[in-house]
Amino acid sequence: MSAVMIARKVTRKWEKLPGKNTFCCDGRIMMARQKGVFYLTLFLIIGTCSLFFAFECPYLAVHLSPAIPVFAVLLFAFVMAMLLRTSFSDPGVLPRALPEEASFIEMEIEAANGNVPAGQRPPPRIKNVQINNQIVKLKYCYTCKIFRPPRASHCSICDNCVDRFDHHCPWVGNCVGKRNYRYFYLFTLSLSLLTIYIFAFDIVHVVLRSVDSGFVNTLKETPGTVLEVLVCFFTLWSVVGLTGFHTYLISLNQTTNEDIKGSWSGKNRIQNPYSHKNFIKNCCEVLCGPAYPSVLDRRGVMLEDTSSPAPSDASAPPTTKISNPAPQTTKPTAPLIPNEHTPDDAKPSIAAGTQKTNSPKEEKPPSFSVPHTSSSNAVAPAVIKESVH
Repeated sequence: MSAVMIARKVTRKWEKLPGKNTFCCDGRIMMARQKGVFYLTLFLIIGTCSLFFAFECPYLAVHLSPAIPVFAVLLFAFVMAMLLRTSFSDPGVLPRALPEEASFIEMEIEAANGNVPAGQRPPPRIKNVQINNQIVKLKYCYTCKIFRPPRASHCSICDNCVDRFDHHCPWVGNCVGKRNYRYFYLFTLSLSLLTIYIFAFDIVHVVLRSVDSGFVNTLKETPGTVLEVLVCFFTLWSVVGLTGFHTYLISLNQTTNEDIKGSWSGKNRIQNPYSHKNFIKNCCEVLCGPAYPSVLDRRGVMLEDTSSPAPSDASAPPTTKISNPAPQTTKPTAPLIPNEHTPDDAKPSIAAGTQKTNSPKEEKPPSFSVPHTSSSNAVAPAVIKESVH
């Protein structure tokens, strides 16, 4: 028989999480699997700023002010910090139901809906809750096996339910939700300011050089400036427009997903129950509200039992073979009622057994009197007289 060794393997919970996410740095960094556009974002920001620092900043620091490159460096650092904070953080992914929880929810749904006749479609799995005197529907997610909280939605790209889901942004390589929306907005806002800043001082740089050497010669001498102007010109409209759109949504305390679906458009006479009807209060709630902790526990520890066959090479420690012990032979004891055929050496064992069980003290062996028979063919029963003390 081959021996089996059972070892307990320690794993992190992020290694077993479902969904289409990638993790780095032992679960500290969480992103979507599709990161190609995110790398393009990094290339455009870093490349454009590098050209600006290399060609325009030395000239502008001498002819205008040394504060221009300093402020550009600070703005660039803030943009990168907000981008990485948005891309590497948990957007608010909701954990999926365990098998026991899923079966319990199924039992609740079946008990509420009753028996559905064959051939008929079961009613939709919806729960109604009241928020600020408004009825809000909680939809059931067939993938995560849970009733989604208000404002949550399932992202088809990351394959996760995200709390207060706004949208999936390929430019940051992650979903935008409850836990990283403010960083996303600060990223778009700071990127708009950085784009305008670089674009404006590129024009200033070209104008100042054109005074001395002419406009055409300036373009020939500074090809990096021409490239920066083109990148900033085509980027400016989209980034500034995106920032303005999200400023409008924040003022209404609304998400992109709700705006696209028309959840609070007023067609069904349903108003936004999350809005405070005040621009400042809505902005303070979205941008200055509490930082919500992650509910995934990505770096938690799990113990798994793994079985593997024991090594059979010569380096393994020798095993001692345990043989079955030989069966012990017991001496036959005398019958309860000895007769004349009972051997004399067996008769005292009866008394010895009685001595051990009845009293710890030493007692005299019982006396037996066996009458002799008158004939050898007939055996008379033995009459035993035993004195028990």
